[in-house]
Amino acid sequence: MQVKDEVRQYILKNYLFSTDASALGDEVSLMQTGIIDSTGILELIMFLQEKFGIEVADEEMIPENLDSVEKIVAFVARKS
Repeated sequence: MQVKDEVRQYILKNYLFSTDASALGDEVSLMQTGIIDSTGILELIMFLQEKFGIEVADEEMIPENLDSVEKIVAFVARKS
């Protein structure tokens, strides 16, 4: 499965309680829309680290890296 699909499925299942991929656009801000809060970001980071074998440093925990499916996929690609 592609990184984008896995990230989208994780967010849909754990935060939107849905399996409908169309419920979450690639560029939708996860924080501004209230899909994920600060605790959710930490859970998302743990998922990314476990699933993709990357390390997320404290200074990388910023919206530019983690605020949308598109930004998360680009971040994982840079870290891999």
